This record gives sequence, structure tokens and C-alpha cells, in this order.
Amino acid sequence: MKMKQVLATGVALSMALSMAPVTASAADKVDINVIAAQYGQQTADWWANFVTEFNEANPDINLNVEVVSWNDIYTVVNTRIANGEAPDVLNIDVFADYQADDLLLPIQDVVSEETYSKMYDAFLAQSEVDGTVWAIPDLASARAMYYNKDILDAAGVEVPTTWDEFEEVLQKLSDAGIQPLTTGGSDKWGATRLINAYAVRTAGNDIMTKAADGEVPYTDEKLVAAADKIAEWAEKGYFGEGITTVDMNTAGSMLMSGKAAIFYNGSWFTQNLTDDSQNPAGEDGIGFFNIPVADESISSATSYSMNCGNILALDNDKYDEATGWFLKYFMENIGNVAMEDQGTVKGYTYDVAADDMDNYTKLVLDEIDKSTEGFAWWEAKMPSEISKTAQENVQPLLNGEMTGEEYMQSIQDVYDMQ
Repeated sequence: MKMKQVLATGVALSMALSMAPVTASAADKVDINVIAAQYGQQTADWWANFVTEFNEANPDINLNVEVVSWNDIYTVVNTRIANGEAPDVLNIDVFADYQADDLLLPIQDVVSEETYSKMYDAFLAQSEVDGTVWAIPDLASARAMYYNKDILDAAGVEVPTTWDEFEEVLQKLSDAGIQPLTTGGSDKWGATRLINAYAVRTAGNDIMTKAADGEVPYTDEKLVAAADKIAEWAEKGYFGEGITTVDMNTAGSMLMSGKAAIFYNGSWFTQNLTDDSQNPAGEDGIGFFNIPVADESISSATSYSMNCGNILALDNDKYDEATGWFLKYFMENIGNVAMEDQGTVKGYTYDVAADDMDNYTKLVLDEIDKSTEGFAWWEAKMPSEISKTAQENVQPLLNGEMTGEEYMQSIQDVYDMQ
């Protein structure tokens, strides 16, 4: 069956729709059907507000959004495509399958240089395949380590800059009876990002691209060592008890409430930090540092994890002047909207005055501004079946039911069947 080509791009979940309505004759009224990933506790509410505001502002368009959990979204989407019922818009993270199956139209063919200028280059780079930009990120973020300042001070440890220092800090915290790390083992992706952190620092920023392209196997010794590292931390108790039952929201709460010292997450976490009801650590109680460096010549201190987050795919048949105008409006305003309305940082440039930013927004932006290059997340270049295996098997890895070698072999086995 020949499937429709779609155009990949990005749109905010909670964008202020103060734009002029799109108008058309009644006969031209269009239904737009969206499948969106459940990215967090507020995703459904964000989309519900978006739908209401968008439909009110654009009476000749009927927007419908179906929010699907991360655990089910690939199955749901692939089933719809196979049945000829592909959504008009797809809000998801990885798009390697759709690009490989010729379902995407390169975004660079329809987005202006002016629009590109509203994004950090490091984020756009994560949407490239063979030098072609296929998508514009939505929930773009820089990811690094958040830490509870009081906990590190009480333990008498400094913020680490090298990987050896990081290991020493983790051990000292553990020896002091403090849980060194927390992550969302039940959500799975939080744990795979930690594997990626070690893999990149020891094997290079492009290691996962090389694996996806077949230049190195997923069973490469450095990738196995990265999986083993996370399993080692779990065995030492660095994540506390029941790591695979903790989700990312709970993990963040553990950091802010002083139950864990360090938490790896994205720049969107600032919206939690700036919420007094969520953050008992206060407006200056949480710090932020980049992934410690193992070897500066392999992956430098100014290399940051720049992740695309979710991707929206628009049906190419519906791409018109109104869609182009909508994209332009979004790209020019979302940086400021994210900071002013959401208290979070996305991968877009901004002109909000520093005096109008909260302390956490300034902190994260100062870190992002240090970046000279970015690298993608663990599953970014993986087709959906490989990505699914990588996430499903991270829990057995954390629980000691798989070794790092077995974990990476399970990924390689699926790759070999592609």
C-alpha cells in the first residue's frame, strides 16, 4: 500500500492562540486529526486547552486530539498507518521509520531561513538525517544533571566536572546514607538517557548515530560498558529501592524534597522548579550541571544533550498558505511563550529580558549558552521496534535480570532483523 507523504514539524502544547482566525467557506471546513504522546501529567490538559482555543479562533477548522501513552503510541500509530488511517498530525519523538519509508517531506523545503533563526542550531541538528532536516522539534530541551544543593553541601562534596569526580561524589553520598541518584525507571526513558550519558562521554557524541548507521554494532564494548555502568549503579543502591516503580514526576519530587541528590532531566523541568507548591527546596535550592566529562578529546564539556522531544507530522495534502503562516507564528513566539506562560525552557530563541526571568530559567539558559555542539538521546536514531526493545529491556537491566552485554545484544538482534 502506498502511504501519504507527511511533513514533519513542531508545535507547542500550550501555545497562546491570540492570532487571527483562519477563514474559509463552510464547504472548505477541514477536520484535523492528531495523535499525541502522553509526555507528562499535564499533556492531556494542555492539548484540551489547545483544542478549545484553536477551534474558537479558527471556526472553519475542527481539531481533534487523541492523547496516547508512550507505551502504546507506536503500536497505535503503526496500526493506523497500516489500515490507511494515518493521523493528519503526529506528535511523537523518533521519526526514523517514517523517514525511511518515505513518509516525510523535508521541513527545510517549506520553512524559511527566518524561521530556522528562531531555533538553536544544536536542536535542529538532531532532526537531520543524511544532511536533510526532516522535522522541527517541539518539546526541545537541553538535558543535564539537577542537584539538591543542601544535600551536596551536607555531604561535603563539590559539583563534579569529570566522570571520576562524579563517581567519587556518588560513592560519598551513598556512604553518608544519602540516595545519590533518582530516575524514572517505570517510564523507562529516564534510565536509557543515563546510559546514553556515559556512552557519549566515553565513545563520542556521534556514537548512537554510528550504531544506527551500522558503522559500529550496538554490542560495541563501549556501549556494553555504558549499560553495565547503569546496572552497576543500581546494584550499589544508588537509585534507592524499587527503581523500576518510580516515574519521572516522582523522581523530580524526590530531588526537590531532599530524598535524592541528583536527577538527570530536561530543561522543561524548570516549570516544576518554579512552582512553589512542587519545590520545597525554594528558588535557589536546586543547581544544574552538564554531564561530567570522561575525556575532553572524545566528548567535550561544552557538548550538551540537545534533544528534540516530540515531533508533529502534518499531512502534506493539507499543507497550504495558512499552515505555513501558522508555523511561522509558532516559531517566532514559542520561546517567549514557554518562559512567560509555562516557566520552562525550550530550544527556541527568545527576547524576554533577563530581569523578567526567574532564577531557574536563567540558570538553565546560562548553561545552554555554553554549548558549542549537541548530541542526541539514546533512541533518537532508532527505528520504533529497536527503540521499543531498548526501553522495554532497561528495566531488567536495572533489576539485575540482564547484563549490559545481554541488554545491548537484545537491541542488536532487533537491528539485525530490520
